[in-house]
Amino acid sequence: MPIEDSTPQFGKYDLIAELAKCFPIDNASTVVGIGDDASVIDTDGNQTVTSTKVFVEDLHFDLTYVPLKHLGYKVVTVAITDILGMNAIPTQVTVNVAVSNRFDLKAVNELLAGMESCCETAHVDVVGLDLSTSRKELIITVTAIGECEPSRLATRKGASENELVCVSGDFAAAYAGLLLLEREKKVFEVNPSAQPDFTGMDYLLRRQLKPEPRLDIVEALRREDVQPTAMTAIPDGIAAAIMQICRASEKGCALFEEKLPLTELAFTTLKDLDIVHTVAALNGGDDYELMFTIRQADYEKIKNVENVSIIGYIKDREAGYKLITGDNVQVDIQAQGFKRA
Repeated sequence: MPIEDSTPQFGKYDLIAELAKCFPIDNASTVVGIGDDASVIDTDGNQTVTSTKVFVEDLHFDLTYVPLKHLGYKVVTVAITDILGMNAIPTQVTVNVAVSNRFDLKAVNELLAGMESCCETAHVDVVGLDLSTSRKELIITVTAIGECEPSRLATRKGASENELVCVSGDFAAAYAGLLLLEREKKVFEVNPSAQPDFTGMDYLLRRQLKPEPRLDIVEALRREDVQPTAMTAIPDGIAAAIMQICRASEKGCALFEEKLPLTELAFTTLKDLDIVHTVAALNGGDDYELMFTIRQADYEKIKNVENVSIIGYIKDREAGYKLITGDNVQVDIQAQGFKRA
């Protein structure tokens, strides 16, 4: 049954959860449906993981400062990160592109070259391609497909009390890069002859424009025989990711502000822009890293995995979602996309 139209209190994730009720599961082969990073289908004991992402010009990307080749790379990264967020290995993607007459063949080739470059990096095959027309905007849809042994699959549900919360990579750099790009766009709109100055900011721009898929993390977890108890991708910041795991697992958490991994460049740039770095790490988004929980017994193993930080631990549900600041004050974690308690 469709939800009522008078529900302004719904956030993105609440709304998805509510809409999922319209689609009950009828097939035994459906292992995971709507509500996680990706869906999971069982085929004779093997598990196929799939996820689809839609990208709309001027909503998800701005071609004023996003090169088409970088855009192609990024949309594939975003799609296969959902597969990685299930502790699965991406294997194929299919691509649909709707273009207007603003784009010539050279432009389309640039976009597809970026996609192919990311696929080559992640050892993923492009197995489907469709082109259609649009009135004005560039619209891209990428469906990612992956594989996972049933014993390796990790969903958002499964975290237990006292387990460790881990994240890959660093945070807030992509958000800082976006702020720099938006700032220079405004300058350009006033003075088209002005040239942007991004000296020393290459890392921040790369994190925003061309994020890398973290296949290395999933492969390292297998190599070190670390099985996450719960796992998710991080497209919208640390806060949304930990709340998704905690809600699905019916648990609370404590994260430590001083443990959130940021580069010095991101920290100083955000400070110069009058942005609180902790807020940017929690809610800035566009990081496309991975979050997972592990048993304390796996602590020694996880130390062997590069680019992974332990940022907190899981608590009982009644403890809520807390951030422990540098001066030992507990504050509630709030996230974009969540509106209801």
